Amino acid sequence: MIASYLAYYVIKPEGRTNYGTILDPRLYPMPELHARLLGASDANDTSNADKQNGLMAYRGKWIMLTISSGSCDAACQKKLYDLRQLRLAQGKEMDRIERVWAVVDEQAVDTLLLREYDGMHVLKADADALRKWLPTENGSQISEHIYMIDPLGNLMMRFPKNADPNKIKKDISKLLRASAIG
Repeated sequence: MIASYLAYYVIKPEGRTNYGTILDPRLYPMPELHARLLGASDANDTSNADKQNGLMAYRGKWIMLTISSGSCDAACQKKLYDLRQLRLAQGKEMDRIERVWAVVDEQAVDTLLLREYDGMHVLKADADALRKWLPTENGSQISEHIYMIDPLGNLMMRFPKNADPNKIKKDISKLLRASAIG
C-alpha cells in the first residue's frame, strides 16, 4: 500500500501519449479567412465564396489542414499524399475527416495534381491571415506543418515539421475514438 501511495501521490508520471502538439483553441480563434474554393464551377461567384466562408464550410467534420504555394513542390506533394493516406487509414471513420489544402499565392494549381488528390478541398486563402492565426515551432513556417481543426471549428493540434505519418495516424485514431462529435 505504501508503494501504491507513493506511485500515485509522489511520483507523478509525465508521459504523454500524443505525437502532435495540442493547442489551446482559446488562444487561436478561427479568423475570417475570406477564402474561396478552387475548382468549383462557380469559383468566381463571390456570393458562393461568402457562403463557403473558408474553413467554416466544413464545420461538423475534423479538418486536416495543410498550407502551401499553388506550384506545390516535392515536400508539398508528400504532405498531400500523407493526408490522403492518413484519411484512408481511418477505415470506416474516414468520412469524419476532410482534407483541406490552403493555397496562399497566385500560382496556378496543376490539374493533374487535383485529379491525383481527388476529394481534397483546395481553398485560396490569404497568407497573412493564416500566418497570424496558425502557430509554428521556432524557426519553422506554417507550410511545414499539418494542422487539425475539430468539428466545432477550433484549432486543436499541430504536427511537427517532417512529421511521421504513422504517429499522426495514431493521434487521429485516438481523436476520433475519443470524440463523439464530427
